[in-house]
Amino acid sequence: MKIIKLNAIGSTNSFLKDLAHNSMLEDYTVAVTNQQTSGRGQMNNSWHSEPFKNLTFSIFTRFKNLHINQQPYLNFAVSNAIFEVLQSLSVPQLSIKWPNDIMSGNQKLCGILVETTFTNQKIKNSVIGIGLNVNQEKFPSHMTHASSLKNILKKEFDLDEIMHQLVEKIQLYVSKIESQDLESIHKSYLKHLYKKDIPTAFKDERTKLFFMGMIKGVDTNGNLLVQLEDDSIKEFQIKEVSLAKA
Repeated sequence: MKIIKLNAIGSTNSFLKDLAHNSMLEDYTVAVTNQQTSGRGQMNNSWHSEPFKNLTFSIFTRFKNLHINQQPYLNFAVSNAIFEVLQSLSVPQLSIKWPNDIMSGNQKLCGILVETTFTNQKIKNSVIGIGLNVNQEKFPSHMTHASSLKNILKKEFDLDEIMHQLVEKIQLYVSKIESQDLESIHKSYLKHLYKKDIPTAFKDERTKLFFMGMIKGVDTNGNLLVQLEDDSIKEFQIKEVSLAKA
């Protein structure tokens, strides 16, 4: 593992992608910054983080034999890895909010953005971006559901120590993907799914209308499976639906 420490950068994901494009990066090169000014999340959302308080970093990893249709397992694996590290820290009420936010109760602790590069029908490499709220105590008023490890567990954490734990656990899960241990990765992800089997309000991102349903799972294509009020099961892709904000 090679670690590149940056004082400030727009996006660690963009930094590693550019670096990989222009040079031969070592597998598991990590870029970590004290201040990320243009952090990105799922569905083009921005990621806000107080400088020097949280973990904002990205991991470059390459693959030998991962087919393009197995891409969802990367999201499953990284989500599982982060879940298990936070579980080891005794974070209460942990869950994975589809597609890959990590929650404590109804409060968001961590966001993940996995970006991949393809060659023919195989995944050549990926950049795994992680934003974890660690020691930040106050959040902007619009971030009503954001929290941190310090707020929840009432103590300060060593950022480098947690980052190393996360990278090691992600390496372990990526090796499971490489060895095609896909079913157990998927099962573990489903086991910890946020709001599963609980009546929930959703927002249709195309029509902007709200509807009620129950999350029944996530299929191997990464689509959310929702049981509607007529008991039918409908699948949604990432940009098609979101959980309504309370």
